[in-house]
Amino acid sequence: MEWRAIPERVNERVRPSIIAIFIGGAMVVSLLLSRVGGRPQAADKVLLVGVIGASLPLLLGLLISMLQGNFSVDLLAALSIVTSLALHEYWVAGIIILMLAGGGALEDHATRRASSVLNALARRMPQVAHLVREDGEMMDTAIEAIAVGQLVRIFPHEICPVDGTVAGGEGSMDESYLTGEPFLIEKTKGAAVLSGAINGQTALTIRATKVASDSRYAKIVEVLHASEQERPRLRRLGDRIGGWYTPVAVAIALLAWLLSGHSERFLAVLVVATPCPLLIAIPVAVIGAISVGARRGILIKDSSILQKVDGCRILVVDKTGKLTYGKPRLKEIVALGALDRDTVLRLTASLERYSKHPLSEAIREAASEAGLSTLEVEQVSENPGEGLSGETGGHRITVTGRGKLRPEMKEKLPPVEPGLECVVLADGELAAVFHFEDQPRKESRSFLRHVGTKHGIERIVLLSGDRPQEVEAFAKAMGIVEVYGGMSPEQKVEVVSKLNHEAPTLYLGDGINDAPAMMQATAGVALGVNSDITAEAAGAVILQSSLQSVDELIHIGRRMRRIALQSAIGGMSLSMVGMVAAAFGYLAPIEGALGQEGIDLLSILNSLRMILPTGPLSDFKSTEVDRAASKTAVPLPSH
Repeated sequence: MEWRAIPERVNERVRPSIIAIFIGGAMVVSLLLSRVGGRPQAADKVLLVGVIGASLPLLLGLLISMLQGNFSVDLLAALSIVTSLALHEYWVAGIIILMLAGGGALEDHATRRASSVLNALARRMPQVAHLVREDGEMMDTAIEAIAVGQLVRIFPHEICPVDGTVAGGEGSMDESYLTGEPFLIEKTKGAAVLSGAINGQTALTIRATKVASDSRYAKIVEVLHASEQERPRLRRLGDRIGGWYTPVAVAIALLAWLLSGHSERFLAVLVVATPCPLLIAIPVAVIGAISVGARRGILIKDSSILQKVDGCRILVVDKTGKLTYGKPRLKEIVALGALDRDTVLRLTASLERYSKHPLSEAIREAASEAGLSTLEVEQVSENPGEGLSGETGGHRITVTGRGKLRPEMKEKLPPVEPGLECVVLADGELAAVFHFEDQPRKESRSFLRHVGTKHGIERIVLLSGDRPQEVEAFAKAMGIVEVYGGMSPEQKVEVVSKLNHEAPTLYLGDGINDAPAMMQATAGVALGVNSDITAEAAGAVILQSSLQSVDELIHIGRRMRRIALQSAIGGMSLSMVGMVAAAFGYLAPIEGALGQEGIDLLSILNSLRMILPTGPLSDFKSTEVDRAASKTAVPLPSH
């Protein structure tokens, strides 16, 4: 076990609710023995046993944290409990422990409520799969038992349990859980399927390509689990505040003791200072923000992005799929072989029904507009780096890129033109080159203006791997002045690293080609689901690939920070007033403990506002800003 993980393991083994029940029961029994039974000595012994038993797991975790060099606000809680025992103030110690344990139990409850989206996602996944044995018989088994290469039957309207490829049957699957919008993909033999997708009207047999724990849907749930469990990150803000709060509280307590000569004042100050607003209120606010984001299709992978995103001053953005729709339109077909344009388009569109590639929809739409019906397809395969292949219309059709061709084939291709392209092979020979254009999002320019005027973005940098001429033409249309085109991933890292020395950077990318630069940025946000959802590059993943959601993420981070600071600073300010009163003898230790309970309750209730229903979490209205932007040609923020 890693040394730094021991305090968390201690707290996991002894739940706060159990400690709260234990010490609460001891306090009730002690009270009955003292007031009803007339046995004060027995009452003190019962309470002492309860305090010692309940405080041991708390003190052990606090001691280990301090041995690791973490002298944060936890020190005050430990000092309060130990001092109460030393001064025989067992009721004070009991209230402190009850306060800490009760607050921890409340945090657990808030965490469970804030994690409702995660729980719903986990419950949605089937626990049983229909395994097809070698003899052809079918048996139900736990999805964890499915191995790579095994066959699984998926009945109509069932959820696919693992990633795989279709081995038998034809139909369609709804993959809308990835995008939030209807996204039906037809499936035939060889087509890829994703876990979490809902099967259509016909049964399919798939061959598993990943085990359940490595499949796409499981990874999404894993991301939310990881963000929920990041306790050290959640309390980073509290530890920074506690860096000055803890020594101030100890100094006030020591001065009160030394100047008055009464050790009870030392205890009273420490009791009032016990910082539950920092220990609990801030994590509750952050966990609530993670839940709010998940409900809106925003997966918060690194909770620290909630603190950083609103403070970024340079926006670095890629072009394709971020400022453009990422849905190219077929512009031109250049026939290169014996097949005419319509025939090539019909054959390619038939094959593209089984692909999720961004160009596939453009090809299908072009065929539909031309009134070309699709054909049956067999032996579909789409392996990374090899393109899409299948047999249709008596030909073996392959859709690939220029870079995947043999040198002698490349020489026969027309010159490279601006925009996207794909190459179609028929029976291994060149058939055609398809040229595409990607339209800018209608809200792109207005969004860039919005983040400059409403969110403090001072510079906008367009950073793209596309050809420089194409990038510069797009930047001019968007009003972006600072432009870098033809950039390799290594060059993108260099640019972002340089920008980081000038101001905090927010990087919008897709999580694959942009991953190195995204990790280099102050805050990285991945738009869409083209990348592996568990890529370590992004601090947040926006499933809908929506600029509106980027604005929502900034507002969620801003609201979380405001509520967390209200809870922490407001609670500590009230504690400071109580500490001064205790130092001058106006609050006894038991009164200070009860007063601190009220402060803690107010702070935690304020943090719980993060998960309450609110109005719109975005002030970005693209239509209004677009009309305003159309009347001016003023460039966007830049150096």
